Amino acid sequence: MEAAINKASLLRELNTSYNVSPDAIAFYRKNGYVKLKQVLSADVLTYYGEVITDLVFRLNTLDKPMSERTTYERAFLQIMNLWREDEQAQEFVFSKRLARIATDLMGVEGVRIYHDQALYKEPSGGITPWHADQFYWPLSSSKTTTVWIPLQDTPMELGPLAFAEGSQSVEIGRDLEISDESEQILANALQKENFPLNNTPFDLGEVSYHAGWTFHRAGPNTSNRPRGVMTMIYMDKDQTVVQPRNNYQMADHAKWLASVPIGSKPQDELNPVLFSY
Repeated sequence: MEAAINKASLLRELNTSYNVSPDAIAFYRKNGYVKLKQVLSADVLTYYGEVITDLVFRLNTLDKPMSERTTYERAFLQIMNLWREDEQAQEFVFSKRLARIATDLMGVEGVRIYHDQALYKEPSGGITPWHADQFYWPLSSSKTTTVWIPLQDTPMELGPLAFAEGSQSVEIGRDLEISDESEQILANALQKENFPLNNTPFDLGEVSYHAGWTFHRAGPNTSNRPRGVMTMIYMDKDQTVVQPRNNYQMADHAKWLASVPIGSKPQDELNPVLFSY
């Protein structure tokens, strides 16, 4: 009975509104990201963190030694669309609390999920190079955002996410995939443009949201424990699919958008609406 009561409490939290202040919304729209404290409780993160961690290690297929991996492979273990693998993972991914925050930050009527992904940076894992996520997405508008949810407190040695403030408004480097090249080119370009860098730890329960074209990176994990992170990518529920502009977008169109016709909206089965006013 106690376990059932606790589970009900966790589900209630995941689907209860979090008040996003006008200042936080204004900050997000100006800078392309925002960090919000005390969005999720330690109980929610512990319970669902264990579910997500178990899925990551059950579904992971990357078993090469760190020394033999590419820069991308050293950055993290990446497992996508956990919501389609496990009912408890779906409870977390479909959180109305988190989806409503995305809706409010973007100023849209509602949001669909594009896909989720767990990102586990192992001990001795390398940097996540500078990049913008929307390079990979065949979507018509910039009304997209990703929530980045550390499953533990994330001090600097674990490699927290860092943001180039205001970089969502420029078009430098929008043709670069995550790579050593993107790290070098974008580091130089962003410094030249004098974009302020937010590179700070995350407290337990703190999450961030960043726009699809906001440039971001993460440092290496120099600790002896993994950095567990869960992310969900949201898009305006009225988003439309455009002709893919690179091979990655062609792959995304097939895998995450079920190859819907160009110019149509994503379908509810693979990209359901998670919150709408």
